[in-house]
Amino acid sequence: MTDPVLEVEGLVVEFGPVKAVSDISFTVRSGETLGLVGESGCGKSSTARAIMQLPRPTGGSVRLSGQELTTAKGERLRALRPKLQMIFQDPISSLNPRRTVLEIVSAPLEVIGWGDRDSRRGAVVKALEAVGLDPEISLNRRPHEFSGGQCQRISIARALVLDPQMLICDEPVSALDVSVQAQILNLLHEMKARYNLTMLFISHDLAVVKNICDRVAVMYLGKICEEAGSEELYRHPRHPYTRALLASVPEPDPEIRPEPVNLTSSELPSPINPPSGCRFRTRCPKAQAVCADTEPPLEELAPGHRVACHFPIEEPAASV
Repeated sequence: MTDPVLEVEGLVVEFGPVKAVSDISFTVRSGETLGLVGESGCGKSSTARAIMQLPRPTGGSVRLSGQELTTAKGERLRALRPKLQMIFQDPISSLNPRRTVLEIVSAPLEVIGWGDRDSRRGAVVKALEAVGLDPEISLNRRPHEFSGGQCQRISIARALVLDPQMLICDEPVSALDVSVQAQILNLLHEMKARYNLTMLFISHDLAVVKNICDRVAVMYLGKICEEAGSEELYRHPRHPYTRALLASVPEPDPEIRPEPVNLTSSELPSPINPPSGCRFRTRCPKAQAVCADTEPPLEELAPGHRVACHFPIEEPAASV
């Protein structure tokens, strides 16, 4: 088993009365991609920004290769930041429209004082070539001259130019067309192998997560309710919410009837006043009195498969 690169323990993010993230913990090991999935508003992006210290979390611990980020300040935090980079959801708005691609991608190198102008230009050229952009055409253009997919490639180049240990992808393909999504996902997969990247991949699209992630953690209303290997989670979901998410994924085959999404309510409760006990109980068809009284712990039901549920779905019996 490889060493952990990112360790998150007891992470809490609150914006005034809004409890965006409530005491979650997970580990991402070297060379691994962990998917973080859930409905809009469940706290995925808040988790990503708290890991980046943008802003700092309300509570908990975030360690990058054993070094605590939540207490790091000034020069110490600046020295750690190049090792942890992020790709944002909207590729166009994440790029400065007044700067050229050369200025955008070389900016991180300038901030940390790396090399001279010629060496920085060389690093930018190498990064652009790695993400499939022609430097001769791209270097002196500005973001509005590129498509959404090309802008996301520029964002990836900007992140990779610092040779980070950890890359956080906050829904990097949700704003792109389906055909372009496939190109960016293939690029990320290639970059992971080339640079030995460790990634946290955030998405609400479970079909996307299945193809790129080694493990998946499912979030609901600021909590992690299930975590398992990608194949295991998709084959044998044990939490009712995970099963409902998987049932909602569109099936491209018209001959296959979709599995009904069996929830008692379609409304996500307010993060200002979340339900007592299990937060999913107000929508769960299996909820009982204990679900309102006691919050279920995230327990390991099988090797590498953790579930927070008083009445988890039984794993199917092995065929004889």
